[in-house]
Amino acid sequence: MSAAATRRLTTAQALVRFLAAQYTERDGVRRRLIAGTWGIFGHGNVAGLGQALVEYGDVMPYHQGRNEQAMVHAAVGHARHLNRLSAQAVTTSIGPGATNLVTGAALATINRLPVLLLPGDYFASHAADPLLQQLEHPIEADVSVNDTLRPVSRYFDRVTRPEALVASVLQAMRVLTDPAETGAVTLALPQDVQAEAYDWPEEFFADRVWRVRRPAPDPEELVEAVRAIRAAGRPLIVAGGGVHHSEAEGALKALVDATGIPVASTQAGKGALRHDHPADLGAVGHTGTAVGDDVARTADLVIGVGTRYTDFTTASGTLFQHPDVRFLNLNITAFDAHKLAARTLVCDARAGLTALADALSGHRVAALYETEYRAGRARWEETVEAALGADDDSAVPTQTQVLGALDAVVGDEDVVINAAGSLPGDLHKLWRARSPRQYHVEYGYSCMGYEIPAALGVQQAAPGTPVWALVGDGTYLMNPTEIVTAVQENLPVKLVLVQNHGYASIGGLSESVGAERFGTAYRHRAADGAFTGAPLPVDLAANAASLGVEVLRAKTVGELREALRTARASDRPTCVYVETDPAPTAPAAEAWWDVPVAEVSAREAATGARAAYERAVADRRRHL
Repeated sequence: MSAAATRRLTTAQALVRFLAAQYTERDGVRRRLIAGTWGIFGHGNVAGLGQALVEYGDVMPYHQGRNEQAMVHAAVGHARHLNRLSAQAVTTSIGPGATNLVTGAALATINRLPVLLLPGDYFASHAADPLLQQLEHPIEADVSVNDTLRPVSRYFDRVTRPEALVASVLQAMRVLTDPAETGAVTLALPQDVQAEAYDWPEEFFADRVWRVRRPAPDPEELVEAVRAIRAAGRPLIVAGGGVHHSEAEGALKALVDATGIPVASTQAGKGALRHDHPADLGAVGHTGTAVGDDVARTADLVIGVGTRYTDFTTASGTLFQHPDVRFLNLNITAFDAHKLAARTLVCDARAGLTALADALSGHRVAALYETEYRAGRARWEETVEAALGADDDSAVPTQTQVLGALDAVVGDEDVVINAAGSLPGDLHKLWRARSPRQYHVEYGYSCMGYEIPAALGVQQAAPGTPVWALVGDGTYLMNPTEIVTAVQENLPVKLVLVQNHGYASIGGLSESVGAERFGTAYRHRAADGAFTGAPLPVDLAANAASLGVEVLRAKTVGELREALRTARASDRPTCVYVETDPAPTAPAAEAWWDVPVAEVSAREAATGARAAYERAVADRRRHL
C-alpha cells in the first residue's frame, strides 16, 4: 500500500477519528452514531484517549462527568430518547474508574440500549507490571478488572495491538446498531497501545453508514398469527419497549383503531398509545391498572409486542389466568419471541404490526368486549383523578399529589424520568402519557441514581425540551454528582426531589414479607445508641444548592404547583424540593409479585406473611 493511502496516528487518535465518521440510517433518516464522548481521566486514558479527544475536539464532542456509572446512565438516556439510533461513548481510567462502569453496563444491556465503553487497561507489553491499580491474577496474566464487564456486555474485546482495532471496532459498531443484539459494548484499551502509532488505511476513516434493519415477518408465521387473532374472543396487546425502539406507535394505533383490540403497557412500553385513546388500558402487571389487569386475567390471546415479559409484567406468572390462554409474541429478538411457549412473529415491531393490520382487514373484536373494557377505563380514570387531585392547596402534598401537580404543568413534549423506589409503581399506574417519548422510566434494572444523569443525556438528545428527573431522597443520596455537570454544561434539566425520609418502596415491601421495615428508614441514633425514630437532620435542598443548582422549596400543594411552573420556564438547571405526607395514597397493587418469604420463623410478622405467600403462589402457572 502506498504512503499516500495511509495516515500515521496513535491508536487512540485513530479510534476517535473512526468514531466521528460513523452514522446510522433508518427510513432514510441519517444520524451520527457516536454523538459524543463522556470521560473522566486518570492514568490509563489521559495520555491516550484524553490526548486524542483534545486533538480532534472539532469532530468529537467531549462531556466531563463526575461519576463513571453516571456517565453510562447519561449515555443510555441519550440512546433511549433517540430510539437507539444514536449512542455515546464513555472513557475511564483503569482500576476503580473502569469497575464503576459495571452497573451502568448492566442497565444498558438489560434494557437493550447501546453504549460504547472505553476503559483503560494494563500495559499490553507488561513493561510496567504490576502497575498502579492493576489486579494481579496468579494463574491468568491476561485478566484485568475490565473482565468484570464481560458478562454485562453484548460485545467485549481487549485491543492488545494497534492493528487489532480495525476488526474490533467494526464488530463494536455492528452490535451497537443491531436492533436485536444491542447493549453495552466494551473495548478495553491498554494504555501503552492507546499511545502507540500505526499507519492506518485511509478508508478506515471514511464515512460509514450502518443501516438499522426492519426485518419483515415470515409469511408462514404471519398466517398463523392472523389465524390466532381471528379465533380469539378476548385478545389483548401487551406493548413493550420495542414499540418505541421501532417507532411503531403509529402502526400500533392503526391496528388498534381497525380491530378494537385493547392495549396494556409495560413500564418500557407506556405511551405506546396516548393515554386518552379509547383502547388504552394503561399499565399491566404488578403495578398495573385495575382495568389492564382485569382484562389480562380473562384474555384468551395475549399479543406481546416488543416485551421481555419480566416478572412485574406477568405478576410472577400469576396474571394470565384464562384456562385456554395462548400467547403470540411479535419481537425482533427470537429469544423474547419464544417466551411463554408463544406463537412467534420474529420481526421489526412496525413491520409486523403493519403486516398484521393489512392481513386482518375487516376483522374487529366483539362490540360487547369493547363496551366492557371502555367501561373499565372510565372507572379507572375516576381512581386516577382521586389519587392525583388535591382539595386543599395549603396541605402538605402526598406523593401522588406531586404527580398530579406535575401532570397539570407539563406539555405533550415534556419528558419525565424515573427509575427506582415507590415512584415507578405510582407512575406506571397513574401517569397520563401524552406522547411516545414522554414516559421514561428505567425499570429493567431499576437502578437508583439513574434519573439525574439520564436527564442530562435526554436533554442533550432533545435541546429545548423540558426534561424532568423525579428523584426520591434515597436515590438522590446515591448519585447527585451530575448536578454539577448540568450546571457546567448549562443543561436546563428540572429536578423534582421528593423527601419522605427513607426507602418508602422497600419499606412497604419489607413489611409485607415479614421483615418489619428493618433497615429502611432514616432514623436518628441517640447518645445511648437507641434509634429515636426522629428524621435525620439533613437538608437535601441545601446540598443540591451547594452543587450549583437553583432550588425552589415547596411546602404545600399550592407552592408546589407554582414551583413546578417556575422550574419549567427556567433556562437553567432547577430543583424543586418537596417533603411529602408519607401516608400512602396510590391505588393498591392489582396483581402479585413473588418475593419469597421465610418458610419458618419465630416472629409473628413473618409467619403471617408466609401464609399469605403460599396462598398467592398457588396461582402461578407454567404456560406451555
